[in-house]
Amino acid sequence: MNSLRDLYQEVVFDHYRRPRNCHALADANHRAEGYNPLCGDRITLYLCIEDGVVKDAAFEGTGCAIAIASASLMTESLKGRSEQEVEALFGSFHDMVTTPADTSAENEAALGKLVALSGVREFPARIKCATLAWHTLHAALHDAHGTISTE
Repeated sequence: MNSLRDLYQEVVFDHYRRPRNCHALADANHRAEGYNPLCGDRITLYLCIEDGVVKDAAFEGTGCAIAIASASLMTESLKGRSEQEVEALFGSFHDMVTTPADTSAENEAALGKLVALSGVREFPARIKCATLAWHTLHAALHDAHGTISTE
């Protein structure tokens, strides 16, 4: 179990140190901003959706390792998915980080690398860091206005 936890930590730190898709997206047709006042994390999420499919996803932001890694892993996992698949992925991710391990295990298989963030469920204060990008995603999909807050 320790080796698996070490692997997950390595994935999180890799995505924090070298975040993927960390740039503005000029042709974005959906955008949202998120803020976690507890940690100071700020995320701007950009989506390019064509014919109901996420063609591209990117983010800009600052924050703790968990928030940045979550945004990086999330944007990687969105590309090529339909809006319905993205909504389902949002639900599965949220369940994974907010419910005990034994109740979310069946959904974790479909989450791929996102499982690296499953350990935050053990640290309730860090769940908001991990879910900031995801709540911002939900706002972008629904063209919500204003800054999304984890509070």
